[in-house]
Amino acid sequence: MTGDPALTEVRLDVWLDVSCLFKTRSEAQRACKGGKVDVNGQSGKPHRTIKTGDQILISRESGRRQTVVVLALAEKSIPRGDARLLYEDRTPPTPPEDVALRRAERVFRAAHTAAGPPDKRQRRAIRKLRGY
Repeated sequence: MTGDPALTEVRLDVWLDVSCLFKTRSEAQRACKGGKVDVNGQSGKPHRTIKTGDQILISRESGRRQTVVVLALAEKSIPRGDARLLYEDRTPPTPPEDVALRRAERVFRAAHTAAGPPDKRQRRAIRKLRGY
């Protein structure tokens, strides 16, 4: 198992960065301060310490909620492949229709961003895609 066996506790924002769940520590801190991270059902502040066995719930921008369980602790950067051994991802798989919808929105957005903001017809098409 990767990680430092001598560690018993690590700051939440540091662990989120080292485990590659966020790109940077400051991004992890912003998510914690914004209420997007919960540890064992309680609000996860950046300075909160975590231990092995803690369950972390992360609310992502796309509305998806990622659930991970801490398996090991580390304070310093490690290779990305080893970082994935620090946690077990218990997030349920995304339904195929959601994947298809996101892909269609991405393609639609890419095709229309060069033309400027969407007009009335394009906005209606976007709403129809999203199911509003």
